[in-house]
Amino acid sequence: MLFDVLYYILMLWKKGASEIARLVKSGEVSPEEVVSSFYERFLQTEEKVKAYITPLYEGALREAKELKVSQDMSLAGVPVAIKDNINVKGYPTTCASKILQGYISPYDATVVERLKRAGAIIVGKTNMDEFAMGSSTEYSAFFKTKNPWDLERVPGGSSGGSAVAVAVRSAPLSLGSDTGGSIRQPASFCGVIGLKPTYGRVSRYGLVAFASSLDQIGPFGRTTEDVALIMEVISGHDPRDSTSSKKQVPKFTEEIKKGVKGLRVGYVREFMDGLDEKVRIALEKFLKELEKEGCEVKEVSLPHVKYSIPCYYIIAPSEASSNLARYDGVRFGYRAEEYGDLFDMYSKTRDEGFGYEVKRRILLGTFALSAGYYDAYYLKAMKVRKLIAQDFEKAFNEVDLIATPTTPSTAFKFGEKTSDPISMYLSDVFTVSINLASLPGISIPIDMSEGLPVGGQLIGRVFDEATLLRVSYWWEQAYKHPLLEPIE
Repeated sequence: MLFDVLYYILMLWKKGASEIARLVKSGEVSPEEVVSSFYERFLQTEEKVKAYITPLYEGALREAKELKVSQDMSLAGVPVAIKDNINVKGYPTTCASKILQGYISPYDATVVERLKRAGAIIVGKTNMDEFAMGSSTEYSAFFKTKNPWDLERVPGGSSGGSAVAVAVRSAPLSLGSDTGGSIRQPASFCGVIGLKPTYGRVSRYGLVAFASSLDQIGPFGRTTEDVALIMEVISGHDPRDSTSSKKQVPKFTEEIKKGVKGLRVGYVREFMDGLDEKVRIALEKFLKELEKEGCEVKEVSLPHVKYSIPCYYIIAPSEASSNLARYDGVRFGYRAEEYGDLFDMYSKTRDEGFGYEVKRRILLGTFALSAGYYDAYYLKAMKVRKLIAQDFEKAFNEVDLIATPTTPSTAFKFGEKTSDPISMYLSDVFTVSINLASLPGISIPIDMSEGLPVGGQLIGRVFDEATLLRVSYWWEQAYKHPLLEPIE
C-alpha cells in the first residue's frame, strides 16, 4: 500500500497543470508532493539536457509546504519554470550573460506576481541565448541546452531551456519570451506547444528588454488546456506597462472546445519555397486533415513577407543597441577589473561582459541608427514593417487564421549554423513577420520525422489567440502529441 502511494506521488510529474491544480484543490495531493515529484524528474533529466541556469526546487519545496490553497487558485501547486530574462524577486536574473553577474532581482515581473497569486510554484530560471539573441541556445554564456529528442541537436532558441523543461516534464508549464520566434521555434524543435500572444496581451513589466516593440512573454505547455489555463492567469492590463492592452481576456479554457468546423484557413504562397521536404509534407498533411474536419483551406499572399528578415534585423538590433546601453558596469552587474578612465571602464566592461552575438547585434543597431544612415535603414525598415502588417490585414479579410511551417527544417546539430550568422537568422524566416505585425502565433507539433518533431505555426488576427487554441485543441485530440516522450 505504501509503495502504491509513493509511486503515485512520484508519477505526478506525468500529469498536466490542469489536473495537478484539480488534485491539489480537492486535497488528494499536497503542493509539496507535487513539487517533490517534479524535483525527482528534474534530478533524472537535468544532467542530460541542462535546461536550467538557476534551479529553485529546494526553495520551491518550502514555498509549497507553506502554500495556503484556496479554490480560486487556478494553478494551485503547479510548478512553473521561468526564462532567465524574466525577474523573480530574490533570485538572479542573468539573461545568460556575464554582464549581469551578481545581479539579484529586487522585484517580481507582473507575470510572476500573477502566477504566484494563482498558486503556482516557481521551480527555476531556464537557460537561453544571451539577452534572447539567438535561435539555438548555443549563445548562452554558461552552457548549451540539449534537445531531448537528440542530444546532439539544438533545442531552438532563444527560449530553449523553457521548451526543454516542458518537453522532459521537469515542469508542466514554463514561460519564455518571443521577439522574432523565440517561443515558437524551440517549441517546434522540442515537440511542445508554444504560444506567442498578441503584442500587449501580456505585460512586459519585469521582462529584460531586447527589442521593446517586438518582445512578448508567452507560455510553453504539453497540452492546449494547460496553455489556455496559464494564458488566463498572465494576460490582462497592467498599468506598469504602457503598451499593455485593456482588452478583455477571454475564458480561453472554454473557447478551446468550440471545434474548428467552418473555419477558413489560409496557407501562404510565399512560404512554400525553400522548405525541407519533410516539413512541407507534414504541413500539407495537416492542411488536408483540417479540410476533412470541415475547414475551408485556401491560398493567401503576403507579398512583402520576403522582406521580414532584413526588416527585423534592422529594427531589433536598433532597439537592442538602445536597451543594452544601460549595462555599463556602474550600477549593477559585471565590471572590468582593470581599466584607466571612465570611458575605458565602459569599453572593457562591455567587451568582456557581452558575448560575440550580442556585440554583433549592438554594432548592427548602432550603425543603422547613426547619423547619415537612419533614413536609409531604420526609417525604411519601419515603412516595410507597416507594409507587412497591411499584408496580414488583407489576408485576414479572406481567412480566419493562417497555417505555415514554424521552421524551415527540424532541429539542426550543434555548431551547424554558428559560423554562418545569416543561416542562423534564416531559422526564424517564418516567425519574425508575426512579431513585426504584432499578431498572435502558436507552434504545435504536427508530425515526427526521423525521430524529430515537426512544428506547424498558426497565425491569428490581433487578440484572437482563442481561435489558434481551438485549432490546437482539436489537433491534439486527433494527433495525441502530449503522449510522445523524448526521454523516459
